[in-house]
Amino acid sequence: MLGDAPAARSDRPVSELVHDEANVRIVCFHLLEGQCIPAHASDSTVVVEVIGGGGVFRGADDAAELEAGGSAVFAPGELHAIEAVGGPLRFRALIAPRPG
Repeated sequence: MLGDAPAARSDRPVSELVHDEANVRIVCFHLLEGQCIPAHASDSTVVVEVIGGGGVFRGADDAAELEAGGSAVFAPGELHAIEAVGGPLRFRALIAPRPG
C-alpha cells in the first residue's frame, strides 16, 4: 500500500520513498503551509497526486492550485516547483522511469 505521507516537520518539507525500482519511483511528501519544493527539473516524467490539503503546482508555462484528488504532470526536463497554501499539503510523486 502507498502511505498517506510522512509526518510533517516545521523546519522543512518531508519526503518518504515508498517504492523504488528501475521503471518507477514513488515518493510521498508532506509540507506545512508556506513550505515549498524549490524549482527543479527531472530527466523523468513526474506525475503528482494530491492526497490531502492543497497547494500551488508550478510548471514551465503555468501554475495550478490543486486540492485532494487533483493531479499534475511535468514532462522530462520541465522546471517545476510546489508550495503548500491554505494549510498542510500531502502528495505523491510518481517518477518514471526511475531517475538514474
